[in-house]
Amino acid sequence: MRCTFLMEKKHPNLIKIGKRIRALRTARGYSQEDFAAAAQLGRSYAGRVERGEQNISMQSLIQIALTLKVEIGELFPPLRELKTPYRKRLS
Repeated sequence: MRCTFLMEKKHPNLIKIGKRIRALRTARGYSQEDFAAAAQLGRSYAGRVERGEQNISMQSLIQIALTLKVEIGELFPPLRELKTPYRKRLS
């Protein structure tokens, strides 16, 4: 069973990563459905990742990079374009 964490608010970093994944996917001619199947991800999960609505695991990022045949670093924007991640405080 896959456990997913749906973001309450889209984080700018996740939006940027999702846009890069979408651009790489479309450049390689994958539909979202075909890509999700090839990467062994659910189509709705892949869509949430591309929209920056889904906090994605490292294992899923690795699977996406392998499917797209890119180095994992290509899924990320340059560090200067990223924001500090916010975290909820534990009470």
